[in-house]
Amino acid sequence: MEILSLIMAESWGILEDSAVFMIFGLFVAGVIKAFLPDRIIAKHLGKGNRFGVLKASLLGAPVPLCSCGVVPAAAGLREQGAGKGETAAFLIATPETGIDSIAVTYALLDPLMTVLRPFSAILTALATGAAVKSMAGHEPAAPVKPLSLDSQCSGADCSCGSTPPKRSFLKKIGDGLSFAFDDLLKDIGMWFILGVLIAGTITALLPENFFGAYVGEGFGSMLVMLLIAVPIYVCATSSTPVAAALVLKGLSPGAAMVFLLAGPATNAASLTVISKLIGKKATGIYLASIIACSLAIGVLTNMIYDVMNVDALKWTSGSGEAGIGWVSVIFAFLLLLLIFRSRIKHLVLVLTSAATDG
Repeated sequence: MEILSLIMAESWGILEDSAVFMIFGLFVAGVIKAFLPDRIIAKHLGKGNRFGVLKASLLGAPVPLCSCGVVPAAAGLREQGAGKGETAAFLIATPETGIDSIAVTYALLDPLMTVLRPFSAILTALATGAAVKSMAGHEPAAPVKPLSLDSQCSGADCSCGSTPPKRSFLKKIGDGLSFAFDDLLKDIGMWFILGVLIAGTITALLPENFFGAYVGEGFGSMLVMLLIAVPIYVCATSSTPVAAALVLKGLSPGAAMVFLLAGPATNAASLTVISKLIGKKATGIYLASIIACSLAIGVLTNMIYDVMNVDALKWTSGSGEAGIGWVSVIFAFLLLLLIFRSRIKHLVLVLTSAATDG
């Protein structure tokens, strides 16, 4: 019971540190969704061009989709004619650079990692998209089932194949926030809680400087993180508290970066679907490029931290001291309420639909 209490206490502290930034990130994600419609992305990536990979990387970066939501969105792009390189770049840039994960990175890690993480994700997307386009661009892939990028394209307001109705400013904001705090939070909320619990367990049970003593701070620790990150499902937001807890136990910033880059972009389940979207050869190039880029950026990250004389452990261990008392407690409870509200709302909709069909 004492160990369990310690784990819960550490987990609650991590939740307090990140709740304000998580809610702020969701709010910004909702605003982005409101004013960056999916049809704009489809328009720029629907037909291949020499700047397609660059557009996919830059347009995918602000799109508020998690690791599970990006695959059907990418399928929609493929159906509308996006090339394999563009699709691969979109699959990487979108889940790795969500504004919610960037906000939580600032809360739990440090400002340098907050800047390096999205920049590294876009660089990885560019390199991978270019590699896929040049080496596997003509490989045939399985037909893609038509999928709409617009999750709200249904019912009387459906605008498929026609000019969408104009919405007022407040209507756009309302729809965007509804997407962020209902759909997006439903996808990432429970994964975020799981990440917080894992981080709390690591913080409570592992001794100080565990990784420095038993794994080391060099290339070997990056390979260990890669072996953990590639096969498992972890979204960008839920991976952040885990990475912060690992840094507290002596993991180098470069190895943490490998985990943050490779985790959201790869997992055993999504790779099988991706292989149908872009082909087996392209998927092999996709995975190999992510691994190579993650390791190279991990080494570069350690060098940057050394040159700039930034102590990642000092920043991370001090994140809990930046709390603002009862405000952080209130936001922690609010975030939990919003997460469970989104799940309960989704469950009610599923049960209602099942009852109607029955």
